[in-house]
Amino acid sequence: MKTKNVVVTGGMGFIGSHLAEKLLEDNEVTIIDNESTGKIENIRHLLDHKNLTVIKGSIVDLNLTEIFKDKDYVFHLAAIPSVPRSVKDPFSSNNSNVTGTLNVLIAAKDAGIKKVIFSSSSSVYGDTPTLPKREDMPINPMSPYAITKATGEMYCRVFQDLYGLPTVSLRYFNVFGPRQDPNSQYAAVIPNFITSILNDESPVIYGDGEQSRDFTFVKNVVDANILSCESKKTGIFNIACGRRITINQLADYINEILGKEIKSIHAEPRPGDIKHSLADISKAKEFGYNPKNEFKKELIATVEWFKNVQ
Repeated sequence: MKTKNVVVTGGMGFIGSHLAEKLLEDNEVTIIDNESTGKIENIRHLLDHKNLTVIKGSIVDLNLTEIFKDKDYVFHLAAIPSVPRSVKDPFSSNNSNVTGTLNVLIAAKDAGIKKVIFSSSSSVYGDTPTLPKREDMPINPMSPYAITKATGEMYCRVFQDLYGLPTVSLRYFNVFGPRQDPNSQYAAVIPNFITSILNDESPVIYGDGEQSRDFTFVKNVVDANILSCESKKTGIFNIACGRRITINQLADYINEILGKEIKSIHAEPRPGDIKHSLADISKAKEFGYNPKNEFKKELIATVEWFKNVQ
């Protein structure tokens, strides 16, 4: 993608900052973020870029139609991104993830945006036993967060069908990589484990650790956003790598990379968590998505980043 004028909502976040960084190589980028979960540190190295505009504020409150005028595409990543947090505070998740997404879509329609790329989640599948997960399967959201993402997908479809606004919904599977926040009480498992083992503390595994995830490196997600935007394809797509790694294996890998033997602590399973997650990514390959199966290499790169920011 080159010489476009794009918006990245949630552009100070973990994934959003990586996407904004890549887009800035050849495009004008406007980041919208209220810093509720995103951090200015994630884009500090980009702030002097002549093609970057940063707007601090919430997608629930801002005049998005005005911001979207004369823009080509909107990459909508802004959200409260946590299953446990949504279980504790469903109202805030709904306000940000549903009302905020509706605001984005209305503004995109009114401003004549060419396409909206919506960041959804594999959590919409719930704990259906069928593996791998395919986009045509019935969804079964098991948490308020999953419900907000499923609702966002449906809004995207309706805005395309009713108003002719092209939309793509990308269902991310367990994204990891540099800049992921390890300090939140709702931190994702990989930054949580890396930080614990770096500090010679036992990582906490909820359940028996045999639950599995289709971990997806953040670079793959960035590629999927840009490829799906450039494509004529619309609809819902799984974004993952198409392979499973158990939580116990993950702890072993991180110990191995760091040359340690820190034992894990097991706790009760968390409400809303699913047992197994694995994606069929053949549909996303139709728009050129082709991730490399290099989990250990990607995990090493992630561990190195966390070692440098300790």
